[in-house]
Amino acid sequence: MPRPSSALSLPPLVSTLIAPLPRTPMEMLLSRLTKQLVARRPELLRRLGEVVKVPIAIVPDDMPHAFLLSLDNTKSSVTICDKNKISNAEAVVRAPFLVLLGLLDGTYDGDALFFTRDLRIEGKTEYVLALRNTLEDAELSPGEFFGLTGQSADWVNKVSVQILDKARWLAARSSGVTGSLEPRH
Repeated sequence: MPRPSSALSLPPLVSTLIAPLPRTPMEMLLSRLTKQLVARRPELLRRLGEVVKVPIAIVPDDMPHAFLLSLDNTKSSVTICDKNKISNAEAVVRAPFLVLLGLLDGTYDGDALFFTRDLRIEGKTEYVLALRNTLEDAELSPGEFFGLTGQSADWVNKVSVQILDKARWLAARSSGVTGSLEPRH
């Protein structure tokens, strides 16, 4: 059964445009960036404990694909797959794409989203909580994820906030859903 549209769901046209794009280049880029982040910030893996090497599926409700995340000192990877091919994941996180990004950048409170059912967790909840707590404590920025520092990182962070704010505004406006998720203050 399809999930009802959220105020932060991407318009269906976005999913339609993304569906035919080749997955391999995006997988390679995301996997490389993840490996580099883990190499720069090894404390992230130490904090995760037993979650390391456990595949976790990230499933954006409003996108055509899922992302399988597997973290490891040397073999971290992100695999893009069909949503029905996530059976080997130990845990699954489901939400609209902009909500998932908002969790990553700290815009939204995961607990509040869970209780409003904008965020759903399946499988081993403790793995998702460990990942969430690790990411929250790490206070990652887009610039850091891309391996940037100094003015370059500051610029990427500023532009990312502007783009995400505009995307959230457009999603809320195009959805016709009244009300929206409130950002953290």
